[in-house]
Amino acid sequence: MTKRVLKNSSYLNGMSTTGTRTRVEDVSPTSGMCPICIKDCPVLCEIGLSAFRGREVLYPVPEKFGWSTAASLKDYRLDWSDFNILSKLRGAEGIEPNPDLALFTNVDISTRIGGIPMKIPILSGAYGSTAVAKNNWDGLAVGAALSGVMIIIGENVCGMDPDATFTNGKVTYSKDMEHRVDRFREFWDGKYGGVAVQTNVEDQRLGVDIYAISKLEVDVIERKWGQGAKAIGGEVRLPTLERALTLKKRGYLVLPDPEDPSIQEAFKMGAFKTFERHSRVGMPTVRSFVEDVEWLREQGAKKVSIKTGAYRPADVAWTLKVASEAEVDYVTFDGAGGGTGMSPVPMMNEMSTPTVYLEAQILKCIQILKKKGRYIPDISMAGGFISETQIFKSIAMSNFGDGPVIKAVTMGRAPLTAVMKSLYFTELHELGKLPRSFTEKYGDTPEKFFSSYSDLKVKYRERVKDIPYPAIGLYTYLTEKIGTGLKQLIAGTRKWKLELINRTDLAALTERASRVTGIPTMDKVDEDIYEAILG
Repeated sequence: MTKRVLKNSSYLNGMSTTGTRTRVEDVSPTSGMCPICIKDCPVLCEIGLSAFRGREVLYPVPEKFGWSTAASLKDYRLDWSDFNILSKLRGAEGIEPNPDLALFTNVDISTRIGGIPMKIPILSGAYGSTAVAKNNWDGLAVGAALSGVMIIIGENVCGMDPDATFTNGKVTYSKDMEHRVDRFREFWDGKYGGVAVQTNVEDQRLGVDIYAISKLEVDVIERKWGQGAKAIGGEVRLPTLERALTLKKRGYLVLPDPEDPSIQEAFKMGAFKTFERHSRVGMPTVRSFVEDVEWLREQGAKKVSIKTGAYRPADVAWTLKVASEAEVDYVTFDGAGGGTGMSPVPMMNEMSTPTVYLEAQILKCIQILKKKGRYIPDISMAGGFISETQIFKSIAMSNFGDGPVIKAVTMGRAPLTAVMKSLYFTELHELGKLPRSFTEKYGDTPEKFFSSYSDLKVKYRERVKDIPYPAIGLYTYLTEKIGTGLKQLIAGTRKWKLELINRTDLAALTERASRVTGIPTMDKVDEDIYEAILG
């Protein structure tokens, strides 16, 4: 498939994200409009649709809300494909240099982030109140538990729960939150991975952190400051007037105003089909956050983390300064290019720092903190990760010789895709509508077309029947594909532990990639040792 490179404004007037397109392909490179715009055009471009639907066109196709995810479609001119992994012929690190032992299957890809052990260097999340998370939770939670990784329950879950109860403005029960935690623990081994609860301004006001710690015995609380897909608070769609009124009463910003009689009449007439619920943004300060972290630990939180977006470089430095002073256990930085359940499309495309640039900024800050002898939290990178090659490069780039600072990556859209695809195909199986091309290749039952089913059956025996098929799909993706692929890549560098891969295992393919990250270009790698070897 040909990659469409979006390097100018030509895509702004027609995007699959918003369900718009232009009448002709040779659009103006400046505006993205058709060179000749005509009155009798039946095609809805971004401008045309905006004339009818206004603010709705800021967001991914509303009709697919709850069963879709979205991300930026802009080419940022620098991504993980601008680096290659350097293989090695001789020696072995982390294992005896014996061909009978130095098998890729023996590579140790386990990690610890904030002291939490994980079988694979992946955190899954954060999945909050957006409907796509709730609709796919069983697959996400059980799949993460089977894989031995962290799952993060995102923002606004209690506030959005129609069955939640509140006393004096604080949550005392949430059916949805309780289900999310319990579903993960049902197949959790009690050692690898875990469940974290993310909290934003709304959650803190509602006492979600205390509820999660005291009632649900959650060990990890994550304070959310932002994400790569947007620099404003969380957003979801509300399909009924009743939901809109309830959430406004709970303190959320709901647009348009559901209490306005004219708005209620317009909604009943079908002028619009959903309301928008928005969250406030936090305004952290050093002192308030340090005190907040201390308070959380006094309440019983064993681990405290930060989830932040791809803010400008000064904010990256400030975040790491605050994280260091508060001695948080880990920080997740989310770069542009990643995903969302619902974020403004212009913001996803045109705002925030792309992931590779963001990691380079983080590593500069980390080196300064190291020189000053200050506390350094573990880091997880997020922002468009889907494969083992990207994971390898991100972790290796953070190791300057004394171990990687980036202990794992956080993946959001990719696990959801694995779960949704698994759910869809198992539904097709139940309806007897699986494509013939699929069944001829992979089999006509889930026991056949999920390649890891037999392994899980051996491990869980009769309990395998209680594992949702979408969870098996996520386990197969994370453990069998990414896990095995990562082991192969690490073995290719002749190393047998994840913590051993470092910057010398990478080469930049462009001058820009080298300039931004400090990784030498391919023609500069090892150039000073030719004479030593051949002389």
